[in-house]
Amino acid sequence: MKFAIVSGSHRPQSQSSKVGGYIQKELEREGHDVFFLDLADNPLHLWDQSKKPEGWEKISQSLESCDGAVIIAPEWNGMVPSGLKNFFLLLGHELAHKPGTLVGVSAGINGAYPIAELRMSSYKNSKICYTPDHVIVRNVADVLNEESSVSDEDKSIRGRITLALNVLGAYAHALTSVRQPEIMNLKRYPFGM
Repeated sequence: MKFAIVSGSHRPQSQSSKVGGYIQKELEREGHDVFFLDLADNPLHLWDQSKKPEGWEKISQSLESCDGAVIIAPEWNGMVPSGLKNFFLLLGHELAHKPGTLVGVSAGINGAYPIAELRMSSYKNSKICYTPDHVIVRNVADVLNEESSVSDEDKSIRGRITLALNVLGAYAHALTSVRQPEIMNLKRYPFGM
């Protein structure tokens, strides 16, 4: 299977990108292909309904070929970063009826608000299907830095990520039949209600 990872931080060498790199290694270790979109390395022009930004076609094709996605959202002032919100505005149906796992990132003990914000609004027109299991990587600077865990907190978050990725894989298999053309009618009903 192939999975997309979208790191929603605009900052170069961000903690979100570090978390994404760890998840990428875990998915590849399980034999999956990975498309990694780091918004710090690939800033997308602001959404304009009249046109897609330069380079979007390649991103769109890569997302289309994926069976599911991991969306990594750092908490900036209690919100999803604007670049990640912009990504969902640009998104068409590339991830429609494919599972998505949300990963919140926080330098402290927070990180829940981006999960709630994305669950509330990002699925409507993209039609991504978020799994019930999400992950919040709190105190992110202290975890996922070494090849193996160095603390109980590090071990715990690695276990939670493994669980979430296993659930993502199971949903990816299960939702394959939902994406059949005779079930979906994205041309007639492209938008959510």
